[in-house]
Amino acid sequence: MSGLTQEPTLTPLSTFSRLTALDGAIENLGAVVPCHACDPEVFFVESAEGVEYAKSLCRACPLMVACLAGAKERREPWGVWGGELFVRGDAVARKRPRGRPRKNPLAT
Repeated sequence: MSGLTQEPTLTPLSTFSRLTALDGAIENLGAVVPCHACDPEVFFVESAEGVEYAKSLCRACPLMVACLAGAKERREPWGVWGGELFVRGDAVARKRPRGRPRKNPLAT
C-alpha cells in the first residue's frame, strides 16, 4: 500500500463553503443571474437545442468563470454549468443525439 497515493478529495464542508461563497458573490453582484431568474430545469435538459439555450444564458452571466471553475472542481455529474455541458463529471463540447451515429454523412 505504500506505493499507492490517494487523490485529495473535497470534504462536504469545503464544497459547501465554496458554494456558499458563490452564492455570496451572486447576492453582492446586485443583479439577477440567469440561473436564479429562470427555472433550474433549463440547465438540466436532454435535448441538444435545450443545452445550447442554457449555454447562451450562461454567456451573459458575469459569474460564468467562477461557476465553471467550481463545477470542474466538484466534477458536477451533469447539467450546464458556467456555459459548459457536463456529462459524468467531464465538460463536453456538445450533446450527442440519441441512437447510433450515421454511417454516411448527410448531404448538404
